Amino acid sequence: MAKIICNSSPIIGLSIIGKLNLLWEIFDEVYIPEAVYQEVVSGNRIKNYGERELREAVKNNNIKIYKVKNKKLAKQMSPRLHSGELEVIIAAQELSITLVVIDDKLARDFADVMLLKSIGVIGILEIAKKFGKIDKIKNYLDKLMAEGYWISKKLYAEAMVRVGEE
Repeated sequence: MAKIICNSSPIIGLSIIGKLNLLWEIFDEVYIPEAVYQEVVSGNRIKNYGERELREAVKNNNIKIYKVKNKKLAKQMSPRLHSGELEVIIAAQELSITLVVIDDKLARDFADVMLLKSIGVIGILEIAKKFGKIDKIKNYLDKLMAEGYWISKKLYAEAMVRVGEE
């Protein structure tokens, strides 16, 4: 059974393109820590991307909220990561989940040090294409970038090559 635990930025990104559902269509169980839920639903961001979608996904039990047991560890781990990112990594360890969905490079590097595999929005879209859930990723990446979601030219180009859309 494939389980993942997800950070806030991928939830927001997938909500921007109307594809949050890919998480539970691809994976058997999807978790988020409480800190991530709070970031998305109470973040006071422009346009509040993800707020409605996440509330609905939790209500429908497509995404489960996890309460991290070792909050003290989260405060000690890394002062440069946000609480949501830290809770994703700790929750993954507590739940014996090896795959985390995080876009931030520093957080992904830290997850790797903690022996976790990390993917981001691009990885989710690549998997979705592989499983026939979407036809192309280019339009989705273009929409994300148009909405201000940061994707480097290098990552964009590499993703296009990996999925054969170059």
